[in-house]
Amino acid sequence: MSSAIFAELLNGLYENKIIPYLGPGVLFDAKNKLTGQAMPADSDSLILAMNDGRPMAPKLMYEFPRAAMNLELKRGRNFLGQFLTRLYGQTEWTRAATHDWLAHWKPTYVIDINRDTQLQESYSNEEHTLIVGVARITASQYRYRIYHFDGKEYFEIPQEQVDPTLPILFKPMGTPKPEGNYVASDADYVDYITELMGGFAIPEFLKSYRKDKQYLFLGMRLNRDSERMVMSDIIRDGAEPKGWILNKNPTDKEVRFCKKIGLEIVNADIEDWLEVVGFNQPQKKTA
Repeated sequence: MSSAIFAELLNGLYENKIIPYLGPGVLFDAKNKLTGQAMPADSDSLILAMNDGRPMAPKLMYEFPRAAMNLELKRGRNFLGQFLTRLYGQTEWTRAATHDWLAHWKPTYVIDINRDTQLQESYSNEEHTLIVGVARITASQYRYRIYHFDGKEYFEIPQEQVDPTLPILFKPMGTPKPEGNYVASDADYVDYITELMGGFAIPEFLKSYRKDKQYLFLGMRLNRDSERMVMSDIIRDGAEPKGWILNKNPTDKEVRFCKKIGLEIVNADIEDWLEVVGFNQPQKKTA
């Protein structure tokens, strides 16, 4: 990645004109504090963690939502929620360097398709707005919940009460905090994407804020349809070109998709990026 691209991206990010969009790769260096094992974040590692370390049938290993649907049918929807809450809400993980960088910078708006809590922890000392994706609910046509964090606790609020001056954290696939809500199985994704396309999975204030924005995709691959469909609607109404994605080894499918929607592929990965921003080593935390 050339220094000119570095400068353009950093300038746009720090002016909040370019929005960081976080994929599983940003958690590459997060480890279980007790065992030292890497945090399950990408599709394969999540499937293995969900199935007690055992691979599933090849057609189920294709993508986490498909495998999750299979186990939901066998063990019930609560099984998935309990698994994800235990994994991300009740297990202690070391900090990912990407989140140390974000905690230092504190962007105005971050999209994070991971289901862990590290992004929220990066803002734990200041007020912010949290938007969490939900699926298959009957009480409302909307597929999100909005929370205000007052510096100590989260409180669910209607969008009319959102303070537009506060940072926005958007977790479309869910989080265990302040309560466990997730988009995980195929059925969840079908419902969520349907309402996302209809405009019911993003609050109106966010639809206004995202206009003319560009995006930098960090730790993200675009070779699975579910993630591509979610992403395409979340970044709707953005500027042209849509933005950039760090990817050293794109597949032909990814190259075609990026060209179609207006994303420039940058020959770099998340570790290259962290070296540029000066957070290439996880920061040591004091007790």
